[in-house]
Amino acid sequence: MAELVFVKLGGSLITDKKVEATPRPEVIGRLAQEIRAALDKHPDMRLVLGHGSGSFGHVVAQRYQVQTGCTDWRGYAETGAAASRLNRLVTDTLLAAGVPVVSLQPSASARCRGGSLIELSLYPIQKTLEQGLVPLVYGDVALDELWGSTIISTEIIFSYLAYALLPQRIILAGEVRGVYSADPRLNREARLIPVIRASQMNGEMGMLGGSHGVDVTGGMLTKVHLMVDLVRHLPGLRVYLLSGLEPGLLQQALENPDFNPGTLIAC
Repeated sequence: MAELVFVKLGGSLITDKKVEATPRPEVIGRLAQEIRAALDKHPDMRLVLGHGSGSFGHVVAQRYQVQTGCTDWRGYAETGAAASRLNRLVTDTLLAAGVPVVSLQPSASARCRGGSLIELSLYPIQKTLEQGLVPLVYGDVALDELWGSTIISTEIIFSYLAYALLPQRIILAGEVRGVYSADPRLNREARLIPVIRASQMNGEMGMLGGSHGVDVTGGMLTKVHLMVDLVRHLPGLRVYLLSGLEPGLLQQALENPDFNPGTLIAC
């Protein structure tokens, strides 16, 4: 069967996370073109795309503390609306570039318990993949049996989907090149960690920090924890973290399964 790849466009990559509801249309447009070019070269490749909410959903969620239960349920509605506005922009840009995406709203079927995603409808994703389309999910609000409400990041959604769909690779495109020993924007001596072995995980986790902008899902630390745990349970899976700000890197990573311009998480 053709390779299945999950690709996330990070919220800090496609928006300015320091300014509320501010997209980066030129970045989104370029990434859409890179995805289209990779599909042209490998037309049998199957993709599931996702994106973060950046300065759209995260800022509103932080205002209402939606991630751990709403005191004002209007915040749930407003956070979901903000996330869907960014999703509409990303969807339209991908379609304009020729990528046959189908936007699938996670909150429409998600059920969580204590912040963990325990149920999400798989049928729309499986069916659209069968038809040669590209499912597009995104960080969204979700109803939670214990807390009332929470936030499900794209990584959480990818982790849930991976157990059912068994992708060969997950590519997480963000602002920075990968995982560093310290924050490269604050410490010039920070070194890139090219490979993280999930089976040998030790000190790297302590080196990771959060996000520079508002991020109610925890920034880099949470992302790497989730991916390391996923790789431990799915040993054949490889996860790549790379910079989406460097033109061409995402396209090269999609076209070449062994290309690692940032950090690889593998068993």
